[in-house]
Amino acid sequence: MIVPNYEIKLARHAHGKGVYLLEAVTQGQVLLAPDAINKVYNKAEREALVAGSPEDDACVRWFENYHTVSTDWPDDCYVNHSFHPSGLWHLGFVFAMRAMQAGEEVTVDYRFLVNDNEKMPFLDKETGLEIIGYSWKENLRLSTELLLAIL
Repeated sequence: MIVPNYEIKLARHAHGKGVYLLEAVTQGQVLLAPDAINKVYNKAEREALVAGSPEDDACVRWFENYHTVSTDWPDDCYVNHSFHPSGLWHLGFVFAMRAMQAGEEVTVDYRFLVNDNEKMPFLDKETGLEIIGYSWKENLRLSTELLLAIL
């Protein structure tokens, strides 16, 4: 669930739509929080998802080799990738990396959301670089260090 007031409109950081704030937020403020998570998928269940299916597209890493799948596609799915994101994904929450004004797009680094060394099926729009998932240990270390720095 997206916590601050927002709107969905054409994205600046990706193709399609993005999430834009309708109010200012402070650094460290929660932008997205988990809700309605009733199942966590283990590695075997994750690997059994059909590539490109709605379940596969809605799958994000929660922790280690466990994932969540939200096929109801709440507006959270419009949060786009950036290597210089405005939000930090940390264990299912997204925190504001800095103070943000109304009208700014909420973005996250997808390397925190996908499996160890998993390549996203698209390139970063701003740099043209591949988006490759961090290992779990690197994911947890980096996201924790970044979270401590912004709080």
